[in-house]
Amino acid sequence: MAELVFFSGTMDCGKSTLALQMDHNHRARGRGGVRFSCNDRAGDSTISSRLGLQTDAVEVEDHTDFWDEVVVRRTSGLRVDYLICDEAQFYSPPQVEQLARVVDEMDVDVFAFGITSDFRTRLFPGSQRLIELADRVQVLQVEALCWCGRRATQNARTLNGIMVVEGEQVMVGDVAPTDDAPFAGVVGYETLCRRHYMRRVTAHGANLMAGADQPLPFDIDACLWPGAGELHRQ
Repeated sequence: MAELVFFSGTMDCGKSTLALQMDHNHRARGRGGVRFSCNDRAGDSTISSRLGLQTDAVEVEDHTDFWDEVVVRRTSGLRVDYLICDEAQFYSPPQVEQLARVVDEMDVDVFAFGITSDFRTRLFPGSQRLIELADRVQVLQVEALCWCGRRATQNARTLNGIMVVEGEQVMVGDVAPTDDAPFAGVVGYETLCRRHYMRRVTAHGANLMAGADQPLPFDIDACLWPGAGELHRQ
């Protein structure tokens, strides 16, 4: 019996690696499938893992209809037993509903992989709909770690190493400044424990504070430390 399964977790917990491994395992058993991705950090039409694994995929656009994608392939004689859907947090709620319909009416397994909440700790619309509709929601057991060594539970966006909590919900990480916007800064992402997310202390901020004299015997917010502000303006 086909299922819609949502594998969720923070960044760095192995979602894309698992997606590629599952695709390999199913293909090795003679099953036919289609890989989908959206806004992968390695570029369009790609599923990539931080471990260095990478393969081609179908890029999910705003107009993508998963029902049509399966129908077109099956009517042309291709076998479609399952779908691998990476970066599923970026899918629209109607697209998630299409995936559920593919499972229920075509008996196609759908394995969706994505992070649950954004850098503001708010649910992505696609992830929210997956939680609502999935037959199973499975939190990955590989724990991402904060710079302090604690289990990371939050995805933080950084600008020049300083955590930010405002901006567009979707922005690909590790974006270098361009010639048109040389002072826009470098956007990246970092996993933090809840404690340091709430205090806005990134690894970069912690390193800055480690090199400064601190009269108080406890952590302070890196965003409130003068050195962090100076770097942010550079």
